[in-house]
Amino acid sequence: MKNIVRLTLFFSLNFVILFLLAIMLGLLSSWIEFARFIPLDTRSGENIIDLAWEALLVALYLSILLALSYTARRNISIPAAIISILVLSCAFFMGISLGISRTGALEVNFRPVSAVHGGPGLILSRADNAAVLLRHSSDIQGPRVVSIPAQPLIYQEVPLGPNNSILSLPPLPFEDNTPWFVRNLGIDFYLGAAELRGRLGHSFLYFAIYAFSLILLLVSMRFVLDLSRWPLANLFLGALAFRGIVALEAFLNTREINSMIDSFLNERVAPMLITPSVFGALALLVIIYTLLIRIARPRRVEDD
Repeated sequence: MKNIVRLTLFFSLNFVILFLLAIMLGLLSSWIEFARFIPLDTRSGENIIDLAWEALLVALYLSILLALSYTARRNISIPAAIISILVLSCAFFMGISLGISRTGALEVNFRPVSAVHGGPGLILSRADNAAVLLRHSSDIQGPRVVSIPAQPLIYQEVPLGPNNSILSLPPLPFEDNTPWFVRNLGIDFYLGAAELRGRLGHSFLYFAIYAFSLILLLVSMRFVLDLSRWPLANLFLGALAFRGIVALEAFLNTREINSMIDSFLNERVAPMLITPSVFGALALLVIIYTLLIRIARPRRVEDD
C-alpha cells in the first residue's frame, strides 16, 4: 500500500512537471521558428491549444515510461503496477484534455502572417522546388500542386501528414539543422495530438475509448523494464518500445491503413474503433505473454 501511495505521488509530480515543461519548450521552439524567417515581421507558428495537446501527449508517454521504471526498481508487482498506472494515466490525461478543450474560447493564436499575397494560381518557389496555390495565399493549409525536381507533380489536398509538408509562404528561412529523427518524432506526436483532439470534438466516447486503449498498450510494456538487471538499459529499451508505439499510432491512423483494415474486417467494426481495437488486441497479447512469463519463471528457477 505504501508503494502505491509513493507511486501515485511520483506519477502525479512527473505528469504535471513534464506537461508544463513540454509547453514551455514548445513555446520556445515557436519563438525560435519566428526568428528563422526573413523579413523579421513574418511570423510562423501554432496556437497555444495545439501546443498544449502535443505537450499532453508527450507528458503521457514520458510519465508512463518513468512510472513503469519506478515500479520495476521498487519491485512492485506487475498487476498492481499496470492497474495503478492505468487508472492514474486515464484520470490525468482525460481530465487535462477536457480542461484544454474548455479553454478554446481563451485560445491565444500565433497566426502566420503571409509575406506574399495573391489569389489562386500563385506560384511560390524555394531553390528548385515550386508550389502552385489553388486558393488565396492567406489559406496556407489549402490545396496545392508541388513541383520537385526529378519527380512527378504532387497534388496535396491537405498539406499535412507523414508524407506531406507545407511550403511556407515566407520564402527565405534560415537553414534548419534539426536532426531527422527529432523532426520525425515531432510529426508523429503532432499527428497523434491532432487525432485525439479530433476525436474529442467528434465524440467524448470515441475519445475515451481511444485514449484508454492507447494507455493500456503503453502500460502493458511493463515487462520491457525487467529485461535486464540494469535499470538504465531497461529504461532505454522502454523508450525504444514507446517510440515504436508512437510510430504505430501514426501508421494506423492513416486513411489507407484504416481502409485496408476495415475491408479486412468486412466493416464489422466502426471506423472510429479500428485503431483502438488494434491497440487493445496488442495490449491483451502483451499482458498474456507477461503473465505466462511470470508463471514460468519460478519453474525455470526450480529446474535450474
